[in-house]
Amino acid sequence: MKSYMKYKSNNNVVYSCKYHVVWCPKYRRNVLVDGVDERLKSILLEVANGVKAEIIELEVMPDHVHLLVEVDPQFGINKLVRHLKGVSSRILRKEFPWLKSRIPSLWTNSYFVSTVGGTTLDVVKQYIENQKGV
Repeated sequence: MKSYMKYKSNNNVVYSCKYHVVWCPKYRRNVLVDGVDERLKSILLEVANGVKAEIIELEVMPDHVHLLVEVDPQFGINKLVRHLKGVSSRILRKEFPWLKSRIPSLWTNSYFVSTVGGTTLDVVKQYIENQKGV
């Protein structure tokens, strides 16, 4: 099993900043289905990799997204989430035109974020992994 307690660093900071993030499509519509979910996963992984964030766990439900991610504190979780939602919305609405007719914009403006420090990473990972089974 991979150890997630390793520290990362950039030129100025040594860090271990992990977050549990959840966001929903506009009006909590069940639109993350029929291939949209798999494409969303690949987009999120590409975008996170591009900004040097690490997606530790990811699950896409029909009406929301769960993410366990580590990000450089100088980049910031708010900037990462904005970037993930913006790029994924643009690409998905282009590749799946039926999304445009279902909702005016893909994502809500809001999201949930919690630092992963009060509980172990394994507990959060297991929670996200088990979302499909609920």
